[in-house]
Amino acid sequence: MIGNRVFSFLTVAAIVAAFSLSVSIAQDAPTAEDRYEGSDNEESRKNAKNFDALASAARLRDAVKRIDQNAEFGPNGAVFEVEGISITLVYDTEADRMRLVAPVADASDLEPQDMIRLMQANFDSTLDARYAVAQGVLWSVFLHPLSGLHGDEFGSGLGQTINLVATYGTSYSSGAFVFGGGDSAKQQRELIEELQEKSRDI
Repeated sequence: MIGNRVFSFLTVAAIVAAFSLSVSIAQDAPTAEDRYEGSDNEESRKNAKNFDALASAARLRDAVKRIDQNAEFGPNGAVFEVEGISITLVYDTEADRMRLVAPVADASDLEPQDMIRLMQANFDSTLDARYAVAQGVLWSVFLHPLSGLHGDEFGSGLGQTINLVATYGTSYSSGAFVFGGGDSAKQQRELIEELQEKSRDI
């Protein structure tokens, strides 16, 4: 299991600043839906959305370079580190989706009560990120449409992904709001609240 560490606000702020430099111009640009609202040309709308996805992918790659100068890039993503935690970015411009994933633990080590606790956390304390199991590994995962992804969303998603790694075995919290009616206590709200405040004008 990766050690329990809470993702620092200063690191999150640096991530947001890095992504902000990439999206500040694109933020005010019209989206695919804006450009082709009311158009009967389905192909034009599809092409515009694909263009937005390609532009978002380019901004993500630029942000990752700013976050980790030693990041390794492939045709559809990157592998990079933040505070010693390995993050994999994967995107598909045709499907207009992106995801951030970080390994948490060996899934074979999970007991039944661990799985129940993870499902409880997914209900009330993980917010936009999630715990998931694939290929024998327990992952922290953030999913989002690729087109229209803004700095605060990327920074928040990355922060939440890392916080789920850091708080595994303790609060199982993304650092965001805890949904009422669940089984998890309120944990680590300040990180994401400050992140969102810092990113509001992007």
